[in-house]
Amino acid sequence: MKIKNIISSDKKTLSFEVFPPKNSVRYEAIRGAVDKIADLDPSYMSVTYGAGGSTAAYTAEFASILKAKGVEPLAHLTCVHMNRENIYATIDDFLSRGVENILALRGDIPDGMNVYELEYKHASELMTDIREYAPDICIGGACYPEIHPESDSIESDVRALKIKEECGCEFLTTQLFFDNDVFYNYMYRLLKVGVDIPVIPGIMPITRVQQLKNVFRLSGSTYPLKFRKLVEAFGDSPEAMQQAGIAYATEQIVDLYANGIKAVHVYSMNMPEVAAAIKSNLSCILD
Repeated sequence: MKIKNIISSDKKTLSFEVFPPKNSVRYEAIRGAVDKIADLDPSYMSVTYGAGGSTAAYTAEFASILKAKGVEPLAHLTCVHMNRENIYATIDDFLSRGVENILALRGDIPDGMNVYELEYKHASELMTDIREYAPDICIGGACYPEIHPESDSIESDVRALKIKEECGCEFLTTQLFFDNDVFYNYMYRLLKVGVDIPVIPGIMPITRVQQLKNVFRLSGSTYPLKFRKLVEAFGDSPEAMQQAGIAYATEQIVDLYANGIKAVHVYSMNMPEVAAAIKSNLSCILD
């Protein structure tokens, strides 16, 4: 089933992101975690591609595993290290496994390489090729409520999303954020430039203090005072930090649902206990 159809109903949806192993060393552990998250019966699950395609060997495999378990997969596909021949071969692999949803991403530019050296300079170019090569694929994209790190301004950033829509993007998933007002203001900006496709907020439960450095580096997200106080109060206790992080993420999701947002995506970090706790916290709301 296509993601655009899953999120278009009046029913509230909750989905999770997982990442496959980079090699066989952690295969069984990650496979077990992914199976447990799939057993929570999420609306769908996304499977990352890894920086520079580092998990490419397993992305399609894990997507097909989810498909066999009755969970609709959304396979990530980054193009920064790819040419068209590679892209078409990857799409063929996805299609052969019954995968019909792709999250099309450019990916991070490798150190020492200029964007103008790349065959795919923007995710919108990848979306155009997917749409032409496999018209029935449902294409998703990414967006940054607090501006893409390479954008000159929030205005140019949201205009780029309109281009993605014109190139075949059918829904967007946001980078994580910790202040829902940031998301609501962002939605208003998208409305002003005429972006009509659904935008799914991405929420990451911060359950370990060590996550914060990577989160800030990758997303540039700001931390509201309420969140900083949480980390200061509970960061020294792993158990308390996990409980507080789950509670904070749950509060964000409840607020989103209460304000009319129907679909929410959770960056689960392959932690089934975190995914299960959030699903449990929302059981009556989702029902």
